[in-house]
Amino acid sequence: MYTAILLLPLLGAVIAGFFHRIIGEWASMVLTTGILIFCGLLSWIAFFTLDPAATSSIVLFDWIVSGDLQAAWSIRADRLTTVMLIVVTSVSALVHLYSIGYMEEDDAKPRFFAYLSFFTFAMLALVTGDNLLQIFFGWEGVGVASYLLIGFWYKKNSANEAAMKAFIVNRVGDFGFLLGMFALFALTGSIMLDDVFAAGPELAERSIHFLGMEANAAELVAILLFIGAMGKSAQLFLHTWLPDAMEGPTPVSALIHAATMVTAGVFLVCRMSPIFEYAPTALTIVMVVGASTALFAGSVGLVQQDIKRVIAYSTCSQLGYMFAAAGAGAYEAAMFHLFTHAFFKALLFLGAGSVIHAMHHEQNMFKMGGLKDKLPWTYLTMVIGTLAITGVGIPFLYLTSFEVPVGFAGFVSKEVVIWTTFAAGGNAGMYAYFLLSFGAVMTAFYSWRLIFLTFHGQTRADKHTYDHAHEPGLVMLIPLFLLAIGAVIAGMDFYSDFIGHHEHEFWGSSILNLPREQGDSMLLSGKAIHELAKFFPFSCMMLGAFLSWIFYVRYPTLPSKMATRHEGLYKFLLNKWYFDEVYTFIFVRPAMWIGRMLWKGGDGRTIDGIINGLAMGLVPRLTRFAGRMQSGYLFHYAFVMLIGISLLITWFAISGGAGGAE
Repeated sequence: MYTAILLLPLLGAVIAGFFHRIIGEWASMVLTTGILIFCGLLSWIAFFTLDPAATSSIVLFDWIVSGDLQAAWSIRADRLTTVMLIVVTSVSALVHLYSIGYMEEDDAKPRFFAYLSFFTFAMLALVTGDNLLQIFFGWEGVGVASYLLIGFWYKKNSANEAAMKAFIVNRVGDFGFLLGMFALFALTGSIMLDDVFAAGPELAERSIHFLGMEANAAELVAILLFIGAMGKSAQLFLHTWLPDAMEGPTPVSALIHAATMVTAGVFLVCRMSPIFEYAPTALTIVMVVGASTALFAGSVGLVQQDIKRVIAYSTCSQLGYMFAAAGAGAYEAAMFHLFTHAFFKALLFLGAGSVIHAMHHEQNMFKMGGLKDKLPWTYLTMVIGTLAITGVGIPFLYLTSFEVPVGFAGFVSKEVVIWTTFAAGGNAGMYAYFLLSFGAVMTAFYSWRLIFLTFHGQTRADKHTYDHAHEPGLVMLIPLFLLAIGAVIAGMDFYSDFIGHHEHEFWGSSILNLPREQGDSMLLSGKAIHELAKFFPFSCMMLGAFLSWIFYVRYPTLPSKMATRHEGLYKFLLNKWYFDEVYTFIFVRPAMWIGRMLWKGGDGRTIDGIINGLAMGLVPRLTRFAGRMQSGYLFHYAFVMLIGISLLITWFAISGGAGGAE
């Protein structure tokens, strides 16, 4: 079953990519979509049938054997794997189905579906890997697939630039991952996960020489791996590629943001949790970076005008929540939010795609408005997604003996995430708690801002475009309905599977470094946390929603007045804290200057100058001189012979005779 889940998407990609001329466009789309639906069903079966405490390895074939390096291609079947399988295959299946309608006018549909299926295969290879090299294979595979899909419309220069940017920025993080993997192999002699995890206590006691200083081995490895995670999951400083990735088709954005590439970093930290458990400094860094990313992305999302970029920055922010929970040691909470996030984030992106499709590819929200009656089903599903991402629920109301919170998916999982940062305590914990709570204000503000600007009020769209706007077909609406159901019930239905159990070995290490009673109190009922700490994030969410209503419904002229009054702050946020400009100044311009110098000075003047100077200067002169010597007159040749003989006699007279005498 696991083998089929992993390899069938690759088979679909190969058939659609190389044999679509034989089977036809329609068959290519149906085949790849059908394969993903089948794999999704198998993944759900695997999730419900696998014992949560069980871990097994399914060896497919020997892959790399070189000295001490042994790496078989094998599938690691455990709870974390099955969670990622249902996220990846379910969302991918719905994206495939949705794309049949969204890409109907595109001339390269088989290529698009082949890329989607390859993307899914690469992510499945990553999450099923039983050794670090296999994980890295999938890690690079999703990078290649993202490059192909972001730049799918390659005739657009902006799409090509965005694809290159994503590829290059991720290489920075990948270098950290590689160093971490090399360090683990050097320290443990293995890259198999079980061997590496078993060496955790030993790594905590060892030191390693790195960049001229002594560092704790576990801390160094964890930090290097997190650098890799920062690149893939677009955390602060390595986040700049994510908004530009919106240049790809909208189904690609949904797949990248909800199920594949950006979730890989969170998965890596949770998968390597037995190492992170022995690296408290690294965990603190993870928590602080995650919380800081949530604040940064939320603030930038407040002023974005592109409907897809607003949702993109919300992804960046929500990933910050996941990393903050992982940094608190609550890996289950991080994965729970990743799980629920997949439903409402895919819903929001595909809903935005429905709007863009209806508006003839217009993405500026300030050129929309009044679409509620034109797109009623899209409006309903996007409101459900907004209720989920903002965290709407009923505080202090719980269901069942596990005391499951009552609310939309984002409310249930985000509540647990924020609690864990508060429970972690210390300066880092309080920093994360307040930043995530304040992030809830911004999430609610920009999410409802999107709804109000797009669907409410008088239309600001072109009259022809607005008059012809209509709902898409069922092939695009069915995925929205299914994702909307997940956005409503996924948190409550799966709470006990992630949080409400009594086993503290869910990912192979403790949830928190807390006694059993304290862990139960915190993660099951929250009784160890003050009531105010539980209600504060919810009140922040309500404040954000209320402010959004004030700004964009009650007083719609207020935003422009505020932007004019605080022009500096507005431009700072609109230009994304000027990260791109700073990186251009620090990295891009010097690199271009060096490249230009090597091109014109090194290659042009030096290399080409020498070669061209010889070829076009000295050599022609020598040939002309030699040509004159070959005149054809006998007395010229006789004269040269006499000169040659005279030179030889002179040489022997000076040196030859002396040598002979000796």
